[in-house]
Amino acid sequence: MSPQEVLALLMLAGFMGMILIGIPVGISLATSGLLFGFLGFGSTLFDLLPSRIYGVVTNYTLLAIPLFVFMGVMLEKSKIADALLETLGHAMGGLRGGMGIAIVLVGVLMGAATGIVGATVVTVGLLTLPVLMRRGYSRSVACGTICASGTLGQILPPSLVLILLSDILGESVGSLFAAALFPGLMLAAVYVIYLLVLGMVRPETVPPIPQSERDSLSGSDLLFRLVKSVAPTILLVFAVLGSIIGGVAAPTEAASMGAAGSIVIALVSRRLDRPIMAATLKGTVSISAMVFFILICAQPFALAFRGLGGEHLVEALFALLPGGLNAELLFMMLLLFILGFFLEWIEISYIALPMFLPIFQAAGVDMVWFGILVAMNLQASFLTPPFGWALFFLKGVSPPGITTRDIYIGVLPFIALQLIGLGLLFIFPQMATWLPAALGW
Repeated sequence: MSPQEVLALLMLAGFMGMILIGIPVGISLATSGLLFGFLGFGSTLFDLLPSRIYGVVTNYTLLAIPLFVFMGVMLEKSKIADALLETLGHAMGGLRGGMGIAIVLVGVLMGAATGIVGATVVTVGLLTLPVLMRRGYSRSVACGTICASGTLGQILPPSLVLILLSDILGESVGSLFAAALFPGLMLAAVYVIYLLVLGMVRPETVPPIPQSERDSLSGSDLLFRLVKSVAPTILLVFAVLGSIIGGVAAPTEAASMGAAGSIVIALVSRRLDRPIMAATLKGTVSISAMVFFILICAQPFALAFRGLGGEHLVEALFALLPGGLNAELLFMMLLLFILGFFLEWIEISYIALPMFLPIFQAAGVDMVWFGILVAMNLQASFLTPPFGWALFFLKGVSPPGITTRDIYIGVLPFIALQLIGLGLLFIFPQMATWLPAALGW
């Protein structure tokens, strides 16, 4: 092992050490990359750094991030999800587990409209958790359903994960959006099946809404409210995703349509005023700045790791694995899953993934399928204790009586379901590849 490769390992250890003692991720990335890169090669290693940072901030595809974030924050701040939850809850309330299924459906709609885990988990948690407790739901089941449904936005387009993965993998955003559609819906269907089975096996944990409460809305009233609350969100999702997948608009152009469409929906719903617009703009700037700050700080780290020969270390590690390409893929998936217990998806995407990527590109792995596998794996990082962000978001808005233990126990079955979904996607790659191929991407 050369001195430079030793420095690459020390750089990784230094980054992890800074993270564990509480130093912000972006600062940890930049500090470890600059320090160990300078120790290895001096300042000459970073001659390319200005052009790499300039490439990040001028990337036309990444311009879609603040626009999609604006769309999601506007739908959250204008309380569009409130009407969705109430209406779908009544529509599904006659089933055992019906309220849980309604939460999954809202997770699909809000995920496809926002792509922001925090917004969905906080909104659904505030609105439904106290209600579920009053209706006799198991605390752990209620917490797990809310957390898992909120994370669907990380696999369903227009997910920020998919936008960044398209930049890392060198694939078009439209290809990844098309590829992610059916795996995301498959995962939501697995959640629904689980809740239905739970309703049959342990009905006391997921009771239906009382008949007297369901009778408060007639069939025609319920249908009208369904159309009024659900249709605008579905139309917005179809307009944005349909224009990208259909090749009518580029992702950035479609994102601008989505941002404008969210304003129109809020106006028509009479939910838009000056404070909501101000809160939306503030939330958009905050989230977008966080994402781009980490992207910029990742550049010196990635440059130093490659310059110090870190890629050769990774190649040597994978060469020791028995079992060929499938074993290498499974090993990488396991490693990403374990990293998800401690790191956020954006650090894993820009630090860990580029280490492994050249190996699979050289082996001729379909990068679209590979990207969806990674995205579904990263989605689990929002649920895995101790640092799953969905767990923190829900705990922050939980009513008294909900403990951290309830939340941790509640997400365990859904983590298992996510691994089942990941296994199905690994065995049947056509779930991800057939739609992009059919569209000619």
